[in-house]
Amino acid sequence: MEGHCGHARYVWNLAVEQQSWWNPRCGPAPSYHEQSRQLTEARRENPWLAAGSQTVQQQALRDFATAMASFFRGSHRRPSWRKRGRSAGFRIVAVKPTDVRVLNLRWSAGHRQVAFAAVPDPIPGTGTGTGTGTIVGVDRGVAVSAALSTGALLHCPGLRPGEQARLLRLQRRLARAKRGSNRRTRLKAQIGRVKAREVDRRKDWVEKTSTSLARRYDLIRVEDLRIGHMTRSARGTLAEPGRNMRQKAGLNRSILSHGWGLLVARLEQKAPGRVEKINPAWTSQTCNTCGTRDRQARESQAVFGCRACGQQANADVNAARNIALGHQWATTWVTARGGDANRRPANREPQHCTPPLPVDG
Repeated sequence: MEGHCGHARYVWNLAVEQQSWWNPRCGPAPSYHEQSRQLTEARRENPWLAAGSQTVQQQALRDFATAMASFFRGSHRRPSWRKRGRSAGFRIVAVKPTDVRVLNLRWSAGHRQVAFAAVPDPIPGTGTGTGTGTIVGVDRGVAVSAALSTGALLHCPGLRPGEQARLLRLQRRLARAKRGSNRRTRLKAQIGRVKAREVDRRKDWVEKTSTSLARRYDLIRVEDLRIGHMTRSARGTLAEPGRNMRQKAGLNRSILSHGWGLLVARLEQKAPGRVEKINPAWTSQTCNTCGTRDRQARESQAVFGCRACGQQANADVNAARNIALGHQWATTWVTARGGDANRRPANREPQHCTPPLPVDG
């Protein structure tokens, strides 16, 4: 497996180098088929490369061609160099049942991932096609990973206190280790195994939560959050350095560790056409009972107290119920107060939008 990863990385980096030296005046850059022909010549002249899987090496070129197409479309950045020990992986096709074997964990790094390209069928809702489907609103947060309009509070599992302490010790030892040493390599592997546990638990929670929501509800409403903008670094530039960088970095880590984007992505895949994204403006400051919008109504991170009608509720659940209402009150309610119903808020802790009427979960 390490050999496959090394060959795939080597071929990818060759393609990156070739692309970086290409001059548009010489005509179009080599296509995937031309690079595959060049790969055949390289394998003929280099026995160590020919000893590897040609399929793995060709798939690395195909992945590079896909990455370049995404770059020219403007949806992704230009493909860059791949470094040993970071995001190592390879892709292989035409796998037969006899090609899959179970190996002893001692033969590998202790953590393996195999992904099979199979598209599962969508999960049907409770009232699909009957017109009696149920609606749920999902408010994503840091203290509570996902609050539902039904009142349920869902928490994404992370590292246990003992594991967090171990990770901190390993990171401190890594900072003192000499670059290129065997000790540093071992420490990086140990840190990777600890972090892999956190990633596995987050993915497992997202899969179970998204499946449960797709099965129980016919329409799932979530906030339309620009997570990429919200988690952007606050470092700034030399001319205009950023402020509160450590606090912002901590918030970014918290947002990413709760799987905000992954949860919505899996919901859209499991319940296609049944996930609706709602403008997040003011939903955390609007009372779900009377519709009063008050900045001071959120008494704390967890408590929402309306000063107009006296409602006391969990702040995240109140926001989730506003999200579940969708756009039916958004335009009239925000416009009546002199605002713009279509204006997006700044990239900060989401300020939600939508008013009254409880939604039956």
